Amino acid sequence: MPHLNRLDAVLSGSDDSAVSQRTAIFAFAIRVASAAIAYLSQVFMARWMGDFEYGIYVAVWVAAVILGGIACFGFQTGVIRFISEYRTANDLDHLRGAIRGALMWSLAASTLLAVIGSAVLYFLADHVTDYYVIPIYLAAICLPMMALQETQDGVARAFNWPGTALGPTFIARPLIILAVMAIFITSGMNADAPTAMLAAIVATWLASIGQFVSLRLKLRDAVPSGPRAYRPREWIAIAMPIFLVEGFYNLLTNTDILFVGYYMPPDQVAVYFAAVKTLALVHFVYFAVKAGAAHRFAAYRQAGDIRRYEEFIQETVNWTFWPSLALAILMVLLGRYFLMLFGPSFLSGESLLWILAIGVVVRSTVGAAESVLTMSGEQTTCAAVYGASFFINVTLNFALIPAYGLQGAAWSTTFALFFEALALYAAARRRLGIHIFIIPLGHAGTAGNGKAGAA
Repeated sequence: MPHLNRLDAVLSGSDDSAVSQRTAIFAFAIRVASAAIAYLSQVFMARWMGDFEYGIYVAVWVAAVILGGIACFGFQTGVIRFISEYRTANDLDHLRGAIRGALMWSLAASTLLAVIGSAVLYFLADHVTDYYVIPIYLAAICLPMMALQETQDGVARAFNWPGTALGPTFIARPLIILAVMAIFITSGMNADAPTAMLAAIVATWLASIGQFVSLRLKLRDAVPSGPRAYRPREWIAIAMPIFLVEGFYNLLTNTDILFVGYYMPPDQVAVYFAAVKTLALVHFVYFAVKAGAAHRFAAYRQAGDIRRYEEFIQETVNWTFWPSLALAILMVLLGRYFLMLFGPSFLSGESLLWILAIGVVVRSTVGAAESVLTMSGEQTTCAAVYGASFFINVTLNFALIPAYGLQGAAWSTTFALFFEALALYAAARRRLGIHIFIIPLGHAGTAGNGKAGAA
């Protein structure tokens, strides 16, 4: 039976495609498990805290997650490329240096950012709505560990350790938040946003430190001890465009929530966030494929295997699109029942699911195109694409939210995803000579005479 044979090849095969598919499947399984855990934890948090306090917590937590990614300044993704290239070249000195340098850079930069942000908030506190001030201060305490966790994720992904990469962030952290929040409430503390942020601090620090210990033990076996060599100027030159890519991507995927928090009261932020979380399972397909494949793009290109490089890209597009389409349909049909778990008032977010699902499916037609560009030396081009997409998203949010409320925010994100998919396809076609789309041109390597083939 061909389907069973194909499944057996994925589960037991030793070639790069099978390994990447297993990694992607494992990453997706972790994200599915984490989705269930995170979703249930958000339901409990919303029930415990009520719409208003839950909305405050959501707005601050989303901003903290964005800053946690930005604070790495691109090294959380750049380190995947560095490790893949140095392992391919058997350059162990620079491999050791890249790992240590990326972790130290992320921790130091995020700590500095947290201190500066707290100082700015202190002097501008009169201009911030009162109920946001304390949660923002508490979020700053999370920032260094969130940034460290992002970079540790990248290191673990580069070595094909999806459990170490994803488990602490997406399994341990939400479970600990829920457990600590339950302990705080039963001990008599208020079920409000500051209490929730205290629980987040405990969870983030415990999960990050645990991941650091696990990663360190694995690296002892995978990378022989020896001297470290550093190329700070070269790494920063590569990481800065990636920083723009990651920053714009994080902003692009969360700007709508921030704008809803700016224009609308916290209870509406809560409804919008619940809709976004309900559709999060579809996003996880893309994330899983990216986790399992990004380092392969760099490795194939570094090795000069352009034909396999292009074939693998088309494979990952298929891995992304078809599961995304199936899950989007499923979540749209069943979404109202998930929203009802948060409370009766959250059912008003059902129409948002249809709008957001359109954008997610369209975006999936080009797979992990931004990883292809970034891992192929076109990080500056990718940054330009995300900068333009972010600008469009911001402009549409300014225009549509005041007029159309939550639906305006959802359409802003969907239109921005349309543009992002089109721009990524055009950039890959023009800069790499590669057709990255769910409908192939007829055979892999059709762009072999383009810039990718000349590399």
